[in-house]
Amino acid sequence: MPPQDTEQARWFAEELQPHEEMLRSWLHSRFPSGCDLDDVVQESYMRVLEAHKTEVIDSPKAFLFATARNLALGQLRRREKWGENTLTEFDSCSVLDESADVPDAVARNQELELLTQAIQSLPTRCRQIVTLRKLYGLSQKEVAAQLGIAEHTVEAQGSIGLRKLAEYFERAERRRPFRA
Repeated sequence: MPPQDTEQARWFAEELQPHEEMLRSWLHSRFPSGCDLDDVVQESYMRVLEAHKTEVIDSPKAFLFATARNLALGQLRRREKWGENTLTEFDSCSVLDESADVPDAVARNQELELLTQAIQSLPTRCRQIVTLRKLYGLSQKEVAAQLGIAEHTVEAQGSIGLRKLAEYFERAERRRPFRA
């Protein structure tokens, strides 16, 4: 096996495969009857591996989940277009959140987008630490072990990351148009 294939296999085993069960559960909860989950998972793996050949993927799990979501939505659109899915079946897939009114949903999506942009603006190490600590809920010790760094570094870089996020949100708030 060529060295690049060995590295790809290692990266797949370490960065993608551990998330398969969670990915399948997540897809099933979002698209209970409208998608072929096996196809979506396999195609997601293939696309993420292809992308990994040409670019650095900072957050493989997030990239995998976003790819799977897009593929599942694509399957639903194709089935709807070609009559394989009735409108009733499509509605039952819970693609749209009908529990909130449109303005609330738009505001929530905008806030999520702002949070994503803020996290992406962080330096790599800060982004890794903030993501593991605040989004995945890992302890300082667990983050240090996973990243192979000292707990003190996790603490220091985490503090820097949170400070930079606060500054980012403050700048975004100043740029935001006045709301009555």
